[in-house]
Amino acid sequence: MKYKIFGLLILVGIVHNSVLASETMAKPNVIVVMTDEHNFRTLGAYRKLLSKEQANMWGPEVVKTPNLDWLANNGAMATSFYAASPVCTPSRGAFMTGMYPQNNHAYSNNKPLRDDAVTFAKILQEHGYATGYVGKWHLDGEGKPQWAPKRNFGFADNRYMFNRGHYKQYQDTATGSRVAVLDKHGQPSYSHIGADEKSFATDYQFDKVLNFIDLHKNEPFAVVLSLSDPHGPDTVRSPYNTMYSQVEFELPRTFSVDADKAPVWGKPKKGHQSMAQYYGMVKLIDDSMAKLYKNLQDNQLMDNTIIVFTSDHGDLKAEHGRQNKGVPFEGSAKVPFIVYYPIKIPSNTIVNQAMSSVDFQPTLLGLLGISGSGNEEGRDASALLTQSNDNKWQDVAFMRQGTKAKSGWLAVLSDRYKLVFSPKDLPWLFDLTKDPDELVNFFNKSAYRDIVRDMAKSLKQYANQYADHFIEHPHMQTEIDKAIAE
Repeated sequence: MKYKIFGLLILVGIVHNSVLASETMAKPNVIVVMTDEHNFRTLGAYRKLLSKEQANMWGPEVVKTPNLDWLANNGAMATSFYAASPVCTPSRGAFMTGMYPQNNHAYSNNKPLRDDAVTFAKILQEHGYATGYVGKWHLDGEGKPQWAPKRNFGFADNRYMFNRGHYKQYQDTATGSRVAVLDKHGQPSYSHIGADEKSFATDYQFDKVLNFIDLHKNEPFAVVLSLSDPHGPDTVRSPYNTMYSQVEFELPRTFSVDADKAPVWGKPKKGHQSMAQYYGMVKLIDDSMAKLYKNLQDNQLMDNTIIVFTSDHGDLKAEHGRQNKGVPFEGSAKVPFIVYYPIKIPSNTIVNQAMSSVDFQPTLLGLLGISGSGNEEGRDASALLTQSNDNKWQDVAFMRQGTKAKSGWLAVLSDRYKLVFSPKDLPWLFDLTKDPDELVNFFNKSAYRDIVRDMAKSLKQYANQYADHFIEHPHMQTEIDKAIAE
């Protein structure tokens, strides 16, 4: 394949120029690559930090991701980065604005972002950046696909932004970008039949970002590449559709969990699919990253560009007998978060402190030395990424259920512990060191009383400070108050 040249292109080809590290350097560019529904265990950089049992969740055959691993090895990788709410819209809204879902109004899927929300793109635009967005947005309501939403929130070039959907083929037309395949009713189709390296979603979206870079290479730019994959439907173009077809995948270790011993919010559904197509989608994404690196290197931009790789949420892929997302289990809620910025971020930086998508905007602005809008509710973690002294950082983050209902589960977590309260269940405390499979409830164990108390206090403080009304549910309120008092 044309871009399967990782060893030559990346390991040898990129040499950092010390002159570029001077204080007089131009404003750094920003590229954010966000995948959709991506299990963090499919990245080699994350697997190497896990036990063999946790790394090889679907068996010993793994998808290799050398290009993404290179990014992690030459930048910072957060091991405890979570979706503020592990479904598409609320996670994306928090990431784009630095505000919790209940406050930016995009608190469940298809809920539109509030009109006055300020994204990092809007702020960078005001500081002279050319801004663009390619791919899925999912922050403008029910529209589907709805190309180039009128409310662009600072993403000036949003010709290739569409509101929602997981289409597999695109084409350019006289009136703009469109889904290339229609169904028998004349509606955009998810079919991948006939897709090639120009029309398939991942290829098409990467190419549009490369064009954006070429157009704006002589000025500071910020662009988001929001990929449709590896979200379902689990299909990918040739040859990636057959790369793993002969692999005998195993069911995850937690697939056959006893429903009677599972939380109410995490009952198994016994659904599972082959990982072959999912691996293929991830492999294509990784191979496509080489095209991005080559473009930046050819344009002499590699050393002055911040590259962020992340996802909106995970996909359990049969862990705990479940598919998809929406629950606080690791496979659903924890996502890759890698930041490359050679001028400020040392290679092989590992950040273990808990963060969430709401922390992204203030962190990016912190790296750039730019003030926020004043509406941000997340925290600036740039000192963690740059390994500067940051004794004030509190190892805690918060998640909430992405639901249109009046109540849902709330979670507070650290690098090691995760405490979940829900309207219909007893509290669950997970110790991810002793029980990485998340099968045991440590909540009532005496050795954990101080941990429970401190985490419950943090959760109540968060809910009061950021108006999270989930805590007002009588059962939740009672259980949280009891956890604090005992």
